[in-house]
Amino acid sequence: DERVLQAMGAVERHRFVDTGLVNQAYEDTSLPIGLGQTISKPGVVARMLELLCAGKTGRLGRVLDIGTGCGYQAAVLSHLAVEVYSMERLRALHEKARNNLRAFRLPNVHLLFGDGMTGFPSGAPYAGIVAAAGGDAVPQAWLEQLAVGGRLVAPLVTANGQQALIVVDKTAQGLKQTVLEAVHFVPLKSGID
Repeated sequence: DERVLQAMGAVERHRFVDTGLVNQAYEDTSLPIGLGQTISKPGVVARMLELLCAGKTGRLGRVLDIGTGCGYQAAVLSHLAVEVYSMERLRALHEKARNNLRAFRLPNVHLLFGDGMTGFPSGAPYAGIVAAAGGDAVPQAWLEQLAVGGRLVAPLVTANGQQALIVVDKTAQGLKQTVLEAVHFVPLKSGID
């Protein structure tokens, strides 16, 4: 998707990784960002955002980004969505993302410290929800906060015990879930630290 490629081209990934890993910032690999968390592979970020934008023309409306991490995906989303609400449950990472994003001055990105599993009802309904952590089920709060016509993209543990990328489309008739390729993300956890 040309929009996703442009958005990713506008965000310098090396500004989101530790200085010792800068030389690897543009490799298609995930990298550690501290606290047992990682910045996702650029190819996976692109794939998830392409799925989020599929079938839509122009910018997405409000998007909920679960698992801010170092802030990279939120920065890329800022070029694709009118508003981005990005939620992180680990205070140290929330602060790291805030520091990383400060120089970008993105007025449409709102960083939230809290339990991503509960979503962010105050910003709902969302045109899109994207998660960078995978659980055994899609939290009910996310489905409730997704707008009719909206799309959710997240990793999910499937029946075989492996994670796969799923897309959930919310229509007036209900929810339609599509299971896609295998992925590997950190586990989705509740609570804050």
